[in-house]
Amino acid sequence: MSDARTEFLLSTLRLAPVVPVITVDHPAQAVEMATALVAGGLPVLEVTLRTDSALEAIEAMARHVPGAVVGAGTVLTPSQVSEAASAGARFLVSPGATTKLAEAAARGPAPLLPGVATASEAMAMAEMGHHVLKFFPAEAAGGVAYLKSLAAPLPHLTFCPTGGIDAAKARAYLALPNVACVGGSWVLPAAAVKAGDWATVTRLSREAAGLRG
Repeated sequence: MSDARTEFLLSTLRLAPVVPVITVDHPAQAVEMATALVAGGLPVLEVTLRTDSALEAIEAMARHVPGAVVGAGTVLTPSQVSEAASAGARFLVSPGATTKLAEAAARGPAPLLPGVATASEAMAMAEMGHHVLKFFPAEAAGGVAYLKSLAAPLPHLTFCPTGGIDAAKARAYLALPNVACVGGSWVLPAAAVKAGDWATVTRLSREAAGLRG
């Protein structure tokens, strides 16, 4: 991945300490949901491609929510790379990484944040030019202690840990020098989303935005 794409990805992830991981079931809620998150200080949004509504939600958020930097998560195939970019995704996130996926992303406009869970996987992605990586599933793969142990042998890599992280655990990850941000869904409680309680989402987002510093 080019230096410019790496810098864009890194600067994007550093806009806020938490990247909300969003699963949209009802596209009609997409704009209000994104607006609430951005209002709370979380402008970088990862919409997972786990539902039929995902691409529609990405397009709506990217078009109608000022200040939102919308990306696509759970990108698994080369076809999803092009579909997400066409919908307006400005970055892509995968739970793991394959050569075909990385090559497809390299040909597209949106940089890829590939998922890794081991030192070998991180080194393999670095060889392909990816120096900003998703650490997934963070808690199950060794958590803060594991990421801390990677800092010395792999000082050129920066991570966004995701998976099993909540507000109580996030601060310890964010204190690590090789962590740009964390991914999590706790700012979108299911009950609040179902009720359209966007004030609660904004409040939780504001608390999350204050976790670093």
